[in-house]
Amino acid sequence: MKKILILTDNLPDQVNGVVTTFRHIQPLALRDGYDMMFVTPEDFKYFSAPRYSEVKLSIPWGLVKKIRSINPDYIHIATEGPIGLAGKFACKKLGYKHNTSYHTKFPEFLKKIYNVPTNFTYAFLRWFHRDSTLVLVPSKSVKQELERAGFTIPIKVWARGVDRSVLKPWSNVRKPRSKPVILYVGRLSREKNLDALASLTTKYQLIIVGDGPYRQELEKNLDAQFLGYKAGRDLAEYFYQADVFVFPSLTDTFGIVNIEAISLGTPVAAFPVTGPIDIVEPGVNGYLSWNIEEAVERALTLNRATVETSSTKWTWEECWQIFRESLTPK
Repeated sequence: MKKILILTDNLPDQVNGVVTTFRHIQPLALRDGYDMMFVTPEDFKYFSAPRYSEVKLSIPWGLVKKIRSINPDYIHIATEGPIGLAGKFACKKLGYKHNTSYHTKFPEFLKKIYNVPTNFTYAFLRWFHRDSTLVLVPSKSVKQELERAGFTIPIKVWARGVDRSVLKPWSNVRKPRSKPVILYVGRLSREKNLDALASLTTKYQLIIVGDGPYRQELEKNLDAQFLGYKAGRDLAEYFYQADVFVFPSLTDTFGIVNIEAISLGTPVAAFPVTGPIDIVEPGVNGYLSWNIEEAVERALTLNRATVETSSTKWTWEECWQIFRESLTPK
């Protein structure tokens, strides 16, 4: 069985796009004869980043020895944090080829949280990925963004999927409501632009599923029902019962929650930015507008059956096949 080693700065139980992606393609890899192994912060001493507890900073001593002992056939560096950085140096020392992926808009993230200039971060990212044989990105717009930022190595779009065997509601009956229900699902952090939802709460019932460092602040400022994290059929039920899924982020590279909502017939309202512009088909499964209330109003007019049908192209099988075809022997 071929061994694929994934180097990631995410803990296995974190709720984010990186963890979700690998959790869904790992069983498909095993089915096809690939043992997908992980090096994560759990393998070392680690601590939470200042002002952002969900980001884990490791001290990855002994990574070269660990990679040697695993003796993988392929190495993929999934994140640009301490483990990813140590992995880059380890591969160079061992003479191993590797590829990488770009999941998070770190320049915008670091600017928002720590006021780090974006040109500095983009310079770091160009240096970090330059030894990779290929960079996998979640959407066409992200590929174009990195090319404009000066990336010269090959970049390939890596699709995401929906697990319809798990993401299905408990009922097939939508509950009556006094006013339309709008839903947000995701991490509750400052860079997600969730304050933009404040203008919607007088006209709509807002439900927020998720948690994060910005939750207490949001609970003070938003008239909404906060439910914490949900998963599986419980999460699917909230997607299904919502009239519109609203996605206010300006910095996501994709947003798997968008295609999850669409797969349950719930249209998406979002800003016309990277991520939503690669998913939302205006007039089919949602609307994009710099006026988020206008996007919600128009999304409410869409046919839910049409919305659901538009999601069939998003599959984890395709996601795995793209990843498999992009592997580089060490």
